[in-house]
Amino acid sequence: MTVGRPQPSAAAGARGRAAEAGGDLLERIAAGGVLARGRPVVVMLSGGRDSVCLLDVAARICGPEEVIALHVNYGLRSAAGSDQRHCEALCERLGVRLEAVAAGPVRTPGNVQAWARELRYAHAGRLARALAAEIAAGHTATDQVETILYRLASSPSRRALLGMRERDGGDPPLIRPLLGVTRAQTAAHCEARGLAWVEDESNRSDAYARGRVRGGLVPALAAVHPAAEANVLTLAEILRGESEVLDELVDEALEGRQEIELSRLRSLSPALRRLVVQRLADAAARGPAAGVARRADEIAALREGGMLDVGRGVRAGVRGGWVRFGRTPEGLRRPRSPAGDESHEGGRQPAPLKSNR
Repeated sequence: MTVGRPQPSAAAGARGRAAEAGGDLLERIAAGGVLARGRPVVVMLSGGRDSVCLLDVAARICGPEEVIALHVNYGLRSAAGSDQRHCEALCERLGVRLEAVAAGPVRTPGNVQAWARELRYAHAGRLARALAAEIAAGHTATDQVETILYRLASSPSRRALLGMRERDGGDPPLIRPLLGVTRAQTAAHCEARGLAWVEDESNRSDAYARGRVRGGLVPALAAVHPAAEANVLTLAEILRGESEVLDELVDEALEGRQEIELSRLRSLSPALRRLVVQRLADAAARGPAAGVARRADEIAALREGGMLDVGRGVRAGVRGGWVRFGRTPEGLRRPRSPAGDESHEGGRQPAPLKSNR
């Protein structure tokens, strides 16, 4: 474990600037309204700088009595025990209740990152539902850039470029209060508040895709243009706005139904046809059914009584002139291809590239 903390030898001017930056961050997040006084929240706490910053900000905005920190000890690193003790000391200092969970043995060999993510979100969900709280994750603008770049490389879809949302609907809702601030700003906040954090050395490793994006791709883009990261964020914001317009077009095509007439589907432009098919497939899968839009023309070519398994456990069929989507019977589903070193087909949306920092 490497511990990050304010440097005693730093000049007074540098400390003052850090304090000012920390105050600005708190004010910006409070003004955004994602966190609010008296609103309960479960903060996923690893002990890294971003989650330490988030816990401090949540306690100061919501009130420490409304905040519960969740730390999952995966037992995968020699520093796991000291990481947990660090979180215990931090929560005691901030007056926040801590729920520490031992993960147990890995149940998804070959994709430890996906297993860890599913585990912590499952624990956070159970805790938040019991308390009628929201779940807060420490994803920053820096994580947003890395996640968009990874999805651009790994997932040929428009949705991959939209990035993470500040608030995801669901039961319970997932919020990302730090999504408008950078990793450097969360470090400045922690330094200004005298809050130490732990460093997970695997974040700098190229063993996982997130490490290769962070250590190789992002610096390479910055070398091409100094505003590369800001431009990625701006593009994602533009695309999210345009996505709302496209969603309205899909709503009009479906007219409030979860099915569409075959003749109507065939009459749509190819682009809108893909969007409609993706919406219906997502609804059938109860989550992102990545890649089904590419089967839109095949689905439109079906005849009465025809069926097509389109992947992701989803089947399209035509009955009475209507195209309907449902689940492929369990025994007929094709096995999913082995996941890479980072799966991005999560329950809410493609998973962001962030370890439990």
